[in-house]
Amino acid sequence: MLAPTSRLLELLELLQTRSLMTGREVADRLAVDTRTVRRYIAALQELGIPVEGQRGVGGGYRMRPGFRLPPLMLNDDEAVVVVLGLVAARRFGLDSTTESVDGALAKIHRVLPAALRRRVEALETTLGFTTATTPGVSVSGDALLLLADVIRRRRRLRSAYRSFSGAESEREISPHGLVVHSGRWYLAAYDHARDDLRTFRVDRMRRMVISDEPALAPPDEFDAVAHVSRSLARVPWTWEVEVLLGLAVDQAAERIPPTLGELFETQDGTLLRMRVSSLDWMASVLAGLDCPFTVHRPTELRASVRALADRLRTSAA
Repeated sequence: MLAPTSRLLELLELLQTRSLMTGREVADRLAVDTRTVRRYIAALQELGIPVEGQRGVGGGYRMRPGFRLPPLMLNDDEAVVVVLGLVAARRFGLDSTTESVDGALAKIHRVLPAALRRRVEALETTLGFTTATTPGVSVSGDALLLLADVIRRRRRLRSAYRSFSGAESEREISPHGLVVHSGRWYLAAYDHARDDLRTFRVDRMRRMVISDEPALAPPDEFDAVAHVSRSLARVPWTWEVEVLLGLAVDQAAERIPPTLGELFETQDGTLLRMRVSSLDWMASVLAGLDCPFTVHRPTELRASVRALADRLRTSAA
């Protein structure tokens, strides 16, 4: 029986990056015993890959000198797409770790034909972005793959969870969708203990175990992105704000991201509900909407709006 494909590929990568590795070194890197390493080596040899073993002190395993795997068959456009995806993942905080992107780029460089590799490297070094780098929060690739698997297979999940306040709890959930926002990974799921839909930060989840029980189906037309956006807009900051905007709801939606506030269509206009930590900041948001508005609550927001108006008049004068 052949070894698991992922292990063979990992071993193959190790042998290509090191001129010689002892059986113990390979075993430590793969987290297996030396007997299993010998079985993996035999599996590679059965596949026609010339791995040589050297006995005695200073011995180990190596690829036969001069052997190279065939280059990855990417045309110019495909290579550009792959590299741009990796660079963008790092830029916008989508990479699970910095090492994962660097390692993937190094592997692509190693197997591309020389002429194409030089052009791809030139793209990496000359590419610039107008947006600032998003500081992401590291999430392991294994965790993301596990969550994607239970969502697709409609299975429940048991996990330890740490809240924003630091409280630890055990959760049984039915995952419905993964969402990325501002470099953070969120899971939209049904929480069985709380009998309600919830949003979880994936980086705060620990000891995830797939249950044999089927997951509860999501509501009809459930939208994980919309659910997470509403959850983020309802984060309990210091002030709860209600403002009536002199805009149609579709116009307001173009100016207020769903992660920032909730919009409700009324006969008098669009009602905006937000939670904020600073009323002065909220006043600047309202000023930037370029529309008439009426502050419903809190009354303290009116003082912040007046103070901003006074500063703007002084600056203009």
